Amino acid sequence: MSVPRPRIGHRPLAEVAGEHYDLVVIGGGITGAGVARHAAQAGLRTLLLEADDFAAGTSSRSTKLIHGGLRYLAMGDIALVREGVRERRHLLAMAPHLVEPRWMLVPAATWGRYLLLRIGIAVYERLGKVGRGDRHRNWQRAELAEGEPLLDSGRLPRACVYREYLTDDARLVLATLRAAAADGAVACNYARVRGIDAGDDGCRLEVLDEATGATHTVSARVAVNAAGPWVESLLPPADGPDPAPRLHLSKGVHLVVDRSRLDVRHMVMMTAADGRPVFAIARGGVTYVGTTDTTHHGGAELWPEVQAADIDYLLATVNDHFRGRPLSSADVLATWAGLRPLIRQPGKNPKEMSRRDEVWRQRSLVTVAGGKLTGFRPMAEAVMAAVGDVVGRHLPMPQPLAPLAGGDIADLAALREAVSGRYQLDPTAAERLVRLYGSEVVDVLGERPVPLTSSMYAEEVAWAADVEGARTLEDVVYRRLRAPWFLPGETPALLEPAADLLAGRLGWSDAERQRQLDAVRRRLADELAFRERA
Repeated sequence: MSVPRPRIGHRPLAEVAGEHYDLVVIGGGITGAGVARHAAQAGLRTLLLEADDFAAGTSSRSTKLIHGGLRYLAMGDIALVREGVRERRHLLAMAPHLVEPRWMLVPAATWGRYLLLRIGIAVYERLGKVGRGDRHRNWQRAELAEGEPLLDSGRLPRACVYREYLTDDARLVLATLRAAAADGAVACNYARVRGIDAGDDGCRLEVLDEATGATHTVSARVAVNAAGPWVESLLPPADGPDPAPRLHLSKGVHLVVDRSRLDVRHMVMMTAADGRPVFAIARGGVTYVGTTDTTHHGGAELWPEVQAADIDYLLATVNDHFRGRPLSSADVLATWAGLRPLIRQPGKNPKEMSRRDEVWRQRSLVTVAGGKLTGFRPMAEAVMAAVGDVVGRHLPMPQPLAPLAGGDIADLAALREAVSGRYQLDPTAAERLVRLYGSEVVDVLGERPVPLTSSMYAEEVAWAADVEGARTLEDVVYRRLRAPWFLPGETPALLEPAADLLAGRLGWSDAERQRQLDAVRRRLADELAFRERA
């Protein structure tokens, strides 16, 4: 099936605000993107509004796993696990370039832990109807020494190795939004909703255009509040006493090291001192480690602070599982932190709280909160059922598993080989491009791409601005090219030429170009500022 090459973020808010919509979605993370895709395919005139950049918040700061959540099985949340494990196959079919099957290794120190793992993973696979070729393997010390040689097999002499899936969360959001645009949805970033008037006959939204400072009114039959950590700030005032908060914000921190310092061959699920799972995952030339799960008291914010204690927690977990020279804060090349909007469960700490989603309806406003990256498609179905109640009709998707943008790929390995040959690239460079752009690699690069660094090209920057709605240097560097976290050594060399290209495309003055550079350099420095806070 051929997928169109639709653009997002290219229509000015002033142009779209005067039109009437069936549905306005507030929030450009994975939840909002999934709802917009469903709504557009169901035939609704759909507008999505994002206050910052698409995927700027939680949806670019995850551990980047498409998984059922093995630990939720131990919590007894079988329905959530079943949905997640089965949804992996659906997302792989929709976006084979963005959903990569990998082996997850879970070591065990004792026979009891090992037997519990074997039983739990067998149940997990049964819930997910996992095929024979993808079922888990049970390793003893000899297999561990060969398969994951840096692991401390003296302390951890056994392991189960089972299938999980890795993604690129921000790229998944962009691909989903572009699939929505292919069916007629309009998506605007830097369009901040500052007020909602939801009545029985529709919604009126006050929207600030962050680019111009102008305020516009947008009207729709229904609005969906999918603003993640900011959901509660957009709810209408309550009648009577203020209700108890519905969300609990949990902070998750990841760190990045050079792969030479932690060269894992599988995704490895470690167990921290407090019993929480922490993952070590290799991608290209780096390995990233995460995540923490602590209560965030600072309110919803786009860039939560990474503390020295967060990094110490992750480093201690790694050093407890792997042999060799211990990792230290000096090895950390980059960090990221994001907020999870969990449904509040009084008396429980964040790691015990369910990742279930909830949908609330107030007249013509439907709100969705909670949930996991893996379950964004079923979440959209639940939201659209509530939207259907408002508009008085069922709103099914004709093609719920249609490919996302870049996902029309018959053979991923053949595409990688073709890209490698066409552009004379080594396998690692070809893999990076195929994983970012899928079937659109040639559309992105053209015939003779111009390198900006050893891995990144001028045409990628142009594509980010022209097709993927990038409006700032941060948008391009962080959420389109993913450079600071996965190509940290090349990022400094990328900034100046990328800023020059964007200045020409977006009409920046010299002062604005410098402002953009300064902002990204401050952001890069802030990722390592935890050392000063120690």
